[in-house]
Amino acid sequence: MSVTALRLIQCRRLSTAGQPGVKKVFQWKALRKAAKVTGALIFGGCVFISYELVALDKAVTLDTSAVLQEKYKSQVYLKATPSDENENLTAGLTHKTRKELHKAARRLLEMSSRLFLQSLDEHFSHVDADPHEVALWVLLKRTQSANKAIRLQAVQELADNHHWHDYQYQTAAQVIDQRTAVGLARTPQVDLRFFRQPPALPEMQEGGLWCFGGNGLPYAQSLTSVPSEKVESFCLQALVQHSKSHCDYIVSNGGLQLLQRVYQLRRDSPKIQRNIVRIIGNLALNEGVHQAIIQSGWLSVLAEMMQSPHVMQASHAARALANLDRETVEEKYQDGVYILHPQTRGNQPIKADVLFIHGILGAAFKTWRQKDPSTSEEKEAESKDDYTECWPKSWLAADCPNLRVLSVEYDSHLSDWMAKCPAENQRKSLAYRSQELLKKLKQAGVGERPVVWVAHSMGGLLVKKMLLDASGDPDMDGLLNNTKGILFYSVPHHGTFMAEYSVNVRYLLFPSIEVRELCKDSPALLNLNESFLNIAKEKDFKVLSFAETLPTNIGPMIKILVVPTQSASRSHQ
Repeated sequence: MSVTALRLIQCRRLSTAGQPGVKKVFQWKALRKAAKVTGALIFGGCVFISYELVALDKAVTLDTSAVLQEKYKSQVYLKATPSDENENLTAGLTHKTRKELHKAARRLLEMSSRLFLQSLDEHFSHVDADPHEVALWVLLKRTQSANKAIRLQAVQELADNHHWHDYQYQTAAQVIDQRTAVGLARTPQVDLRFFRQPPALPEMQEGGLWCFGGNGLPYAQSLTSVPSEKVESFCLQALVQHSKSHCDYIVSNGGLQLLQRVYQLRRDSPKIQRNIVRIIGNLALNEGVHQAIIQSGWLSVLAEMMQSPHVMQASHAARALANLDRETVEEKYQDGVYILHPQTRGNQPIKADVLFIHGILGAAFKTWRQKDPSTSEEKEAESKDDYTECWPKSWLAADCPNLRVLSVEYDSHLSDWMAKCPAENQRKSLAYRSQELLKKLKQAGVGERPVVWVAHSMGGLLVKKMLLDASGDPDMDGLLNNTKGILFYSVPHHGTFMAEYSVNVRYLLFPSIEVRELCKDSPALLNLNESFLNIAKEKDFKVLSFAETLPTNIGPMIKILVVPTQSASRSHQ
């Protein structure tokens, strides 16, 4: 403006300096006309250039949401949610369009905020999306918080919300880390869609199912008259023992994938599946192979087995998952130590431990069942609601939720002919079993809180021996001092006459070492009983003994008292 004004002043001065009259007017009009033409050209040029720039910008602009959609197709599996049947066509299309816009917005936010490295709250506060869409990503973010309490609460909320869409479950399954996945698997009634399915299984190697890079078991293949399920069960029992000491070898040679294949092929055999999960539980004792176990797809299998109505299936899975859960479980459950309660994560504080120890020919579950189920389908249907496979898990846990209920299992036989390896069975004396179980119980954290023992038959003798051994070991002071009570069920404190029958025909029955130690009025048993009574008085143990009053059926026509009342009730007098 200042330049224009200056030019006009100069022009006027020039005009006044020349001849007066018509010439001055003519010069002034020419200048005005030139100024108008120049201004119109400049303004028109600016408008034209602006228009071209806007048109060019529109021509080269990309739809970033479409690019992101194509990029994420290979990472997130999405399924369209069908509209309600009662909605009309317009409403259905609007609903689907809105959903797609929400998905695109969410994906754009994932890229811009680097979802798992920065806070999400400020990003999601302005997004027009359903609350559950935002909540999923907020919870997934919190599962990686540095605060343990926040992580645990986020996992619980993830599992408690049963309104996620199918694509959200599948998205979460790909995003959650190992720690979160294990926590979800240990949450009651978790949705199995949170877990990725097992990867493709390897093809069968030449040499059969049980070929770990070698020649398999040629002698097993030659047993054509033996069912394949029997052979597999035999191999699995051997592998259970090897899984305790050859963990890395089994994993490095594809054992996890091989076991996965056998598990899927033997869906109709609960026994084979239990043995397989038992092996996985043993492998999980080694934290170095946790990642391999999870990557092999075992979490989905264990989570599914945890929801089984059968106590044996669920308990084997619970043990394996507890050994995998280093977030909330400090203890390690060795082979033969099973958690009956609590089998999942919970908010109940544990105030005491109750341990169940079975006797000869017993087991961690069947010894404590209510009774043998009826063979009659009608009677079984009538008593189904009243029957329990394991009353400590069904009844004791319900009445006392603050207890940790453990059941201990060990192999026992009346005769060494029944043992898988008679030479190995010779080591299973009372003293040997006591030391073995004390080590397992210590790793399971037994002794850190009040303890109550429940023992049946020879299990009672084993409990007394363990307490005596603990009294001489400073590392076991906690177990001894925290023992508050003992319940003996038909325990032969002074032996049983049935053992004498086996000893008298030892050349025929080849009696096991457990039976030989149960001879009536055995000096070893008398000494064990006296030593235990002294400790019980010193530590003020509360002891309650139950004796048999009715004979037991041991055959179609034989009924006897296995443990006489006199032998079962004299330990605490």
